[in-house]
Amino acid sequence: MNKQRKEMIAETRAKLIAAARHAFGTVGYADSSMDDFTGEAGLTRGALYHHFGDKKGLLQAVIREIDAEMTARLNKVSSEAPTRWQGFVDECVAYIRMALEPQIQRIMFRDGPAVLGDISQWPMTQGCITALAGSLDRLKAEGVVIDIDTEAAARLINGASSQAALWIANSDDPQETSQKAVDGFQALLEGLRVKRD
Repeated sequence: MNKQRKEMIAETRAKLIAAARHAFGTVGYADSSMDDFTGEAGLTRGALYHHFGDKKGLLQAVIREIDAEMTARLNKVSSEAPTRWQGFVDECVAYIRMALEPQIQRIMFRDGPAVLGDISQWPMTQGCITALAGSLDRLKAEGVVIDIDTEAAARLINGASSQAALWIANSDDPQETSQKAVDGFQALLEGLRVKRD
């Protein structure tokens, strides 16, 4: 496949993802149609079917894109913290707070689970758990966290943060729920720290 063809394919995919992301983020998955995506992108239904299979496949591609952006933002948050522990806490809290952002809230934490099922079974979840376990391994090696199985702790943290985000996204008062979730989550994380005299 020549370079020009690869670029055309990438451009077509990017246009469809951008159009779908806009529609999913504004009117939601259920109320958006394939004609919305193709019309906005200036493409045919055939292009959508060829690249994504169907509307659900397009939603999966949008979620992968948003997840990658969230990961980049979270990595930046943790890298700017004064200590590895504070970076870990800040990253977890930032993830939960992202559920307040309208597009993330609707696509990732409302429509995504409704269409694609349990968020803990999504393909990218294992990558999150692996990253959390790696952070916990480093914190454990530095004597910052208690002697705990880091995979178990990572799975529990991932589950708690996902549930917190889902709670916020589906709450009647997301701001208030976010504050409760963050306060509770920080208290849970504090239980992992080695107590200093």
